[in-house]
Amino acid sequence: MSNQVPIAEGLFTWPAANPALLGSRCKSCGIAAFPAAKSCMACSGQNVEIEELPGRGTLWTWTVQRFMPKSPYNSGETPETFKPYGVGYLELPGGVRVEGRLTENDPAKLRIGMEMEVVFEPYRTEDNGDEVISFFFKPVA
Repeated sequence: MSNQVPIAEGLFTWPAANPALLGSRCKSCGIAAFPAAKSCMACSGQNVEIEELPGRGTLWTWTVQRFMPKSPYNSGETPETFKPYGVGYLELPGGVRVEGRLTENDPAKLRIGMEMEVVFEPYRTEDNGDEVISFFFKPVA
């Protein structure tokens, strides 16, 4: 039987009925960051709290990646099976932008400012059968 494991510990709540990205917010200056950090990137303060980030935001910018990423960042593709994918920044309420893969790669279906939601889906399957779960940004219908 396979397990579902997060692509990296601490990026999002997993397993969870309603998974969410995890960021940090500085209690001194209010700046949010993703991924969560132990200190503030703006004021260098050490008084930060981990918080669940909102699950919807707006597409801030995007592109289509037409080349295969190097290991360990690819999802097990080979040059023969690789398909271009969308990648972009989602601007979330509360002042944080998160970079991630998009579920859509058709430029005709993407536009800056469109509403997107964060979804959690299998990214690759390990040799032992474990499904590696990652986050993606999906256009809101």
